[in-house]
Amino acid sequence: MLVIAGGMVGVALRAVVVVPLTAAGLHPLVVPAATLVVNLIGSLLLGVIVGWLADRHPRARLFLGTGVMGGFTTYSAFAVQAVTTATASPFVGIALIVVSLFGGVLAAVAGLAVGRRLADRPGEIERPEDAE
Repeated sequence: MLVIAGGMVGVALRAVVVVPLTAAGLHPLVVPAATLVVNLIGSLLLGVIVGWLADRHPRARLFLGTGVMGGFTTYSAFAVQAVTTATASPFVGIALIVVSLFGGVLAAVAGLAVGRRLADRPGEIERPEDAE
């Protein structure tokens, strides 16, 4: 139930950002760019949540990490937008893919570092299977 409730919050937050841009009839790259920004911010925030909460407060991690950040970020929209953008403009599509993937990983690493500092556990490394 916590993941579902968090997912509803995350999806609503993403909709607040993306839906007005979709309805505004702006340049075709505005929505993929907004999805990119949302996913990068979500990766950063998920890193902060995982680093900060670590193995403590599993319910908060489920709600915030898996739920809110899982609903806020969206792999499926990224995948579809990457394909449609790459079809229309291969260079821009490949750039979108590269920035999304590498930028997301870098944002998550930065978020983990921030979260660990917040938790006063800067050197601790979490096992990959424990991350969400």
